[in-house]
Amino acid sequence: MEVKHFNIGGPFELVPDIFKDDRGIFFESFRAENFSKLGIEKAFIQDNHSFSYKNVLRGIHFQLSPFEQGKLVRVTYGKAYDVAVDLRPGSDTFGKYISVVLDSKLNNMFYIPEGFGHGFVALEDCILQYKCTSYYHAPADTGIRWDDPDLKIIWPVENPILSKKDSELPSFKSFIDNNI
Repeated sequence: MEVKHFNIGGPFELVPDIFKDDRGIFFESFRAENFSKLGIEKAFIQDNHSFSYKNVLRGIHFQLSPFEQGKLVRVTYGKAYDVAVDLRPGSDTFGKYISVVLDSKLNNMFYIPEGFGHGFVALEDCILQYKCTSYYHAPADTGIRWDDPDLKIIWPVENPILSKKDSELPSFKSFIDNNI
């Protein structure tokens, strides 16, 4: 498995070893000992799946302390532009983001640790699947606007399709003022 690191510490992209022959392909999408070697000791305890039509944007979502979720994200069908925003107070990269194009043909994955906001836009109709390190806890569920000018996220779609909830999320400044 190839591991790609970013200029923001914590998240990384994983590209599995894919075994291909005339029958199709095989790969390990998750193996606990590989994550342990990467310093990820928390167990994944919940799996989530979503289907999104092309141009649907979801996020930026996260859960407040002490219910933060680490996520292992992959696209099992289609392609998505996936984003992680550093929301760790005191981090040198607080408020910065990184992105990965997740592609079901590459079977690449994106590990996003606790303390990050997460969002994605479907570049094609896609199924996104992700493992979480803690359970969904509705009272801790929150987010930040996808188009917040302070975050400066460059999304590869001009007019995304948003839920009412996502279109009404607070600004990054409001999040800081009310939570940090």
